[in-house]
Formats: sequence, C-alpha cells, structure tokens
Amino acid sequence: MRIMTFNCNGIRAAARKGFFDWLPSANADVVCLQETKAQIDQLSDPIFQPVGYHCTYFDAQKKGYAGTALYSREKPDKIATGLGFPMADTEGRYIQADFSKISVASLYLPSGSAGPERQERKFSFMDDFMAHMKALRRKRREFVICADWNICHKEIDLKNWRANQKNSGFLPEERQWLDMLYDELGYVDAFRVVNQEPDQYSWWSNRGQARAKNVGWRLDYHVVTPALKDRVRSAEIYTAENFSDHAPVIIDYEL
Repeated sequence: MRIMTFNCNGIRAAARKGFFDWLPSANADVVCLQETKAQIDQLSDPIFQPVGYHCTYFDAQKKGYAGTALYSREKPDKIATGLGFPMADTEGRYIQADFSKISVASLYLPSGSAGPERQERKFSFMDDFMAHMKALRRKRREFVICADWNICHKEIDLKNWRANQKNSGFLPEERQWLDMLYDELGYVDAFRVVNQEPDQYSWWSNRGQARAKNVGWRLDYHVVTPALKDRVRSAEIYTAENFSDHAPVIIDYEL
C-alpha cells in the first residue's frame, strides 16, 4: 500500500504547476492532501477527480483557506470528516477513510507563525487533537495519520534548528507534544523507521533560495499506530518537481 501526503498550498495552484500530470506516475493507493484552499464548487474541472480514484474533499467555510482532500483507489468502507470541535470542522482540517482493518487520515494542523494569537489557536487545536489520538488507540484497527503537522520534532528535522528554538514549529511545547504522541501513546514516525538521514525536508521558505540550498523543515509526517512500524518498507520525499512550497512524502507499507 503506497500512501502519499502532500500540502499542496492551493490545489488549483498545484494543478497549474503540474501536480495532476505527475500524479499517475506516483502510483499511490491513497493520496492525502492538505491546504486545498478551494470550495467544492470551484473544483468542477475533471482534473480534480483524477481517474482511478475515489475522491473526497472537505473544504473550509472561509474561502481560499485550509481544507483537506483524500483520494483512494479502493472505495473506502466509510469516510468521516471533522473531529467534533469547531476549528477542525469549520476549517476542513480532517478527513478519515476506513478500509477493512486500517484507516488513513488527512490532517492539516494549524500554523502558529503569524503571531501569538495564532499560536494559541494552534495549541488549542493540539489539545483537542491529542484527545482524538488517545481515543484512536482504544480502537481495534490500525491508523495512518498523514499531515502537515506544522511542527518539527527533533534537531535533525530542520536545518537552522538553533535559530528557530523560539519560533512556531520548533517550540519546546510543540516538540513535547510530539514526544507525548510517540513516547506515551506509542505512535511511530513512519519516515524515520527507514530513513534516519539528516537534510530530509518537506517544506522550504520562499525566501533566500531556501529550496535550492535545501534549507528546509520536515513538517509533513505519516504518524502510524505501533503495529504498522514493521510494515514500513520505503520512504521518499519527492523533490524533482515543485508543485508547492511543500514536497510530497510517499511511504510504502507491506499490508
């Protein structure tokens, strides 16, 4: 099972940059998109319903903002949108598709980089989402949560970690939140199961030739339940083409 996560930073912009031309060659079974920035009625072009996939979009009430999507080759047994709290539900931040004994979700965790008020919103979302992640561990199924988490976990996950210790995305409280997810709840960062190398980034600033110099952040993770750890076979961050300021993260699972 090949699963891709990708923050497209505007699905229509990504389409113009060739994402849907490339998608068939990626050969993904499930595609999780974040930050689609489009209402359903703006996606009537057939390009947004790629051939061979069952497609679900969950848009934000605010136009041109947030939003998630999930494509799957196999028709899901069930699709759920939202998490039961306003920030997730009104901003289109979570879609979950259930297939027999495994569920795959697309999550867009808020950014806090615009200032203190946005950071407080992010912390609020993280608190509510942690409760959701605890509830999932009580279920008798496996989960792959694909997301732009807007957090780097360890120093290896961003180039300029020393300069960013007081910045949103690498704050001690955010990193401790991921520690809890992994160390206390048992979830696993699937990418790091098979790739422990430095300089593996999935987002780059548009300033200062950051992408060309690979001065980036690894913000886009597959977070999986413990039983899937030994099922991870390979992981790739696709950087040959630029469809967004993020890059697709593709992981193969033996399922």
